[in-house]
Amino acid sequence: MPALPPPMTITAAAAARIRRLMDNATTPVLGLRIGVKTQGCSGFSYKIEYAEEQRNFEEVVEHDGAKIFIDPAATMFLIGSEMDYVEDKLQSGFVFRNPNEKGRCGCGESFHV
Repeated sequence: MPALPPPMTITAAAAARIRRLMDNATTPVLGLRIGVKTQGCSGFSYKIEYAEEQRNFEEVVEHDGAKIFIDPAATMFLIGSEMDYVEDKLQSGFVFRNPNEKGRCGCGESFHV
């Protein structure tokens, strides 16, 4: 039976940023944890934090030495998503291209499915 695809993917730019964050963390970390929390005018927002350990039932996605741990409660919201890191003249940050999103709020801070 062929292996299942990862629940989400990480671009090379996101992997590079994750590695920098891991290297600069004040305590040893394994990677970043990705989750979804109830927030904003559209309902949900992405939550990113350091992962010092792997928790039960978390899926792990690795790319170019970077690891993300997916909170099991967020998996159904993130399936098929791509995590990227974008820098321009005015801002920088992680960007999620999520096919499950049905819309975003006007400020872009939250989404709904």
